[in-house]
Amino acid sequence: MVNIIAQTIFWFSVAALVYVYVGYPVLVYLVSLVFPKAVKRAACEPPVTVLITAYNEEKAIREKLENTLAIDYPKDKLEILVASDGSTDRTDEIVKEFAARGVRLFRQEGRVGKTVTQNNAVERATGEIVLFSDATTDYRPDVLRAMLPNFADEAVGCVAGKLVYVDASASNVGKGAQKYWNYETFLKESESRACSLIGASGCLYAVRKSAYRPMYPEACSDFLICTLVYEQGLRSVYEPAAVCTEDTNRQTDKEMKMRVRVISQTFTDLWRNRRMMNPLRSGFYAVELFSHKVLRYAVPLFLFLIFVANAVLAAESLLAPVVSYFPYVEIFLVQTALYLFAFLGWTFEKMGAKAGLFTIPHYFVLANLASVFGFYKFLRGERYATWEPIREKNEERETVSTFNQTV
Repeated sequence: MVNIIAQTIFWFSVAALVYVYVGYPVLVYLVSLVFPKAVKRAACEPPVTVLITAYNEEKAIREKLENTLAIDYPKDKLEILVASDGSTDRTDEIVKEFAARGVRLFRQEGRVGKTVTQNNAVERATGEIVLFSDATTDYRPDVLRAMLPNFADEAVGCVAGKLVYVDASASNVGKGAQKYWNYETFLKESESRACSLIGASGCLYAVRKSAYRPMYPEACSDFLICTLVYEQGLRSVYEPAAVCTEDTNRQTDKEMKMRVRVISQTFTDLWRNRRMMNPLRSGFYAVELFSHKVLRYAVPLFLFLIFVANAVLAAESLLAPVVSYFPYVEIFLVQTALYLFAFLGWTFEKMGAKAGLFTIPHYFVLANLASVFGFYKFLRGERYATWEPIREKNEERETVSTFNQTV
């Protein structure tokens, strides 16, 4: 009886894991090939507001504004609006220095968090299209020329660009993040063609102002925006020609904090918008949400069940080899080696050495541990609303959110 239960749990969890990482990508890719939803692109030059939300970004805001001013677009149709969430450093002062060049400052008093600041700033934006950006992101000059033709299609409400992570130091975490993001980019391309994106890169996405809806303070806005747009009968599409670059996190603890924040916020968004996971209501969009987010974040549970069930089956195989001819012992050893390699990758990072082949196991375990911690914080009622920029000694920039806890 124990053997049957263990085998059922093992194979069910293996099937779920295979679906998440292989089955769903293949499914959405095939749907995008067989039933593609084309975008009717055409010349489009509406008034645009580039909205940069910032908190204490005095070390980055000047370079960001110069980068934004260099965008290739008619100056009389381009508004640059910096939304400062109660900054206490020289961020506001630096922004005001650019007033003569057309840069506007909106100062949000009271330190209310990124999402509320963003909501209030959008109300003040004059552009028909609002392009959302971070203070640490560099845009290519042709970013608007690449994105805006998609808005000629009236069915498009949001356009997300391509984020390229860079890591000049070739750190272990940076390499893992880059490989993970390459996988995510493939999914974005397929989801965009098959139905609609379910999330955008927060540092580069544009929305019709008429389609923007104010969000609650703890929302993961770049994820939730796609659902809000879809509920209005509009699509969110991916534009790979619109490129921005941003530095990766280079340390496990910084990457972990960032991912825990995002995952905790996403759980909140999924729960508050769970109606959208009904295929009768949302069609294939519901499949995307459930497969790409819910099941992805459930991977740690599947991994745990596989490990425990495999341990039972391996022990039984050693005690009674005739019970099963399947190599449960060998599979258990492979699993154990995976987690050992992840630990070695973390150890090499602490030693300041390159992890080599251990990079992928290290990042895989890091990402799934973040799902566990993010879900735990969601269950506890911890909600992230505000964020703090943290400086390294060498002035590398890492952004980590703090949270407000609700009962």
